[in-house]
Amino acid sequence: MATMRRRRVGTAGRGAGVAAGARSGLWMLARVVSLITAIVVGIIVIAIVLVLLKANPSNQIVSFFHDTAKTLVGPFKDVFSAKGRKGIVLNWGLAAIVYAIVGSFIARLLRR
Repeated sequence: MATMRRRRVGTAGRGAGVAAGARSGLWMLARVVSLITAIVVGIIVIAIVLVLLKANPSNQIVSFFHDTAKTLVGPFKDVFSAKGRKGIVLNWGLAAIVYAIVGSFIARLLRR
């Protein structure tokens, strides 16, 4: 009787296991998307703060964040025509918001 019970559970468990495995894989992918989104938005926000605080651009750390953020916000270059720090805050801030919204939307879709 124990053998029959195992077979039934094993047979039923296989289909459920595949669905659970796929669901688990999508949840993991959603977590990766969320992590990448957080890193991208974090880099942009740190770069904005460094620009606002007039951090030394020749410093390697400041340069790293500025150069990386500049690459990430490329598609948002000159959305607003403001120049200087105000332009950076507006354009880069918009990029951070868009990345956050799109990343969370993709992660939410993967979790469903």
